[in-house]
Formats: sequence, structure tokens, C-alpha cells
Amino acid sequence: MSSVLVKNVKKMYSLGKAKIQALKGINLNIEKGEFFVLAGPSGSGKSTLLNIIGCLDYPDEGEIRLEDMPVSEYTDAQLNRIRLKHIGFVFQSFNLIPVLNVYENIELPLLIRPDISQKERNARVQAMMEKVGLAGQKRQKPYELSGGQQQRVAIARALVTGPKIVLADEPTANLDSGTGIEIIELMHEINRRESTTFIFSSHDPKVIRRASRILYLEDGVGKERVQ
Repeated sequence: MSSVLVKNVKKMYSLGKAKIQALKGINLNIEKGEFFVLAGPSGSGKSTLLNIIGCLDYPDEGEIRLEDMPVSEYTDAQLNRIRLKHIGFVFQSFNLIPVLNVYENIELPLLIRPDISQKERNARVQAMMEKVGLAGQKRQKPYELSGGQQQRVAIARALVTGPKIVLADEPTANLDSGTGIEIIELMHEINRRESTTFIFSSHDPKVIRRASRILYLEDGVGKERVQ
């Protein structure tokens, strides 16, 4: 079963009176456990495609299936549940809550899951802090952490719900080269160990080198390459 299936997806935006076709009939099949990269220059459509896969935007035409669920046909309420239970997000700007500490930032997506008890929340957060190497920073606020540590918090927060798919939008863009390598190695290890599907939007060679497959996008058109 495919983890992500994209069929003839098209997306157009209005910019003033001009119409810009961001995606021009993208087809893609990502298997469970892949470390997949959407690559291409700025404006190529890779972030648009990532947002559509993540149920943050709708295609104008075409079909999206996640874990065999026809999400392009779902209502907003159904998509909210899909995002909550099946998808984790990692952003280049970290998007941490500055008044919350490491533990609280990681716990945040679990607080809106009534099916998860306080005891299980605590166990999940503790386990994730161990996995990303932040057990000793539990009470620190984001401003007390390095960029790499903040991104580790963001990764832990994305994974704590147990998602099938993790989407990472330029996750190394705000990190120095050495820290970027550490972050990619961390995500690759989690991918290898837990068979979580990772999909990146990136033009960073460090990310691209680790990919199992790559879809190069330019002017809304995709061309696939196997590593």
C-alpha cells in the first residue's frame, strides 16, 4: 500500500490579475518508509505540493490519497483529524511556543487528543526527548536553546503523536552546515528505525544526498529520479 499517492494534481494561484499555475499535473507514488525529497528552486512548486500532501491546501484538480484514504474528497473537519493523527510537520522556522519549555512544546499536540491519557502523554514526551537527545533540557525555554536543539524539539513534537508521515519544509534552512547534517542524520535514523515516511521540501544537498528518491520540480512540472 502506498503511503502517499498523488494523481494528476494541479494548482493555480491568482497574483493580481495574473494566474500562476504552481502545479501542472503532478503524479507521484511514495511507499511506506521512504525518505523522499521534493527538490527544486524557489517558486518551483515544491512547498505547494508539500502543503497539499499535508492537507493544508486543496488541489484544483487531481487526487491525493494518504494511507489509502481519499483525503482530496474530505471535509475540513475530516482533514483536521487526519492531520492530528496521521501527519507530523517540521518547519524551517521551528514554530515553537516561546513561553513553553521543551517538555510543554513537545506535549502540545497531545493535549488536543482526548484519546490519550495524561500518563501516556508523559510517557510519550519522555521517550521523544530521549530519542532526540534533549532529556537534559526538559525545562528550558526555546530562547535558551541553540538552533539545532530547537529543531530537535520541533522534530520530537512532530513525532510524538505517532504519525505515519512526517513532512519537513526546508528543515535545515536556518541551521549551519554542521548542525544541518546532525538534524538530517537524526531524521534518517528515525526513518530507518521506525519506518516512518519522511517527505522533505528542500534544495539542500545534505538532504538530497540522503533521499531514497527525488522529485525535481521546476515551473510546476515534476521529474522523478532514484538515488
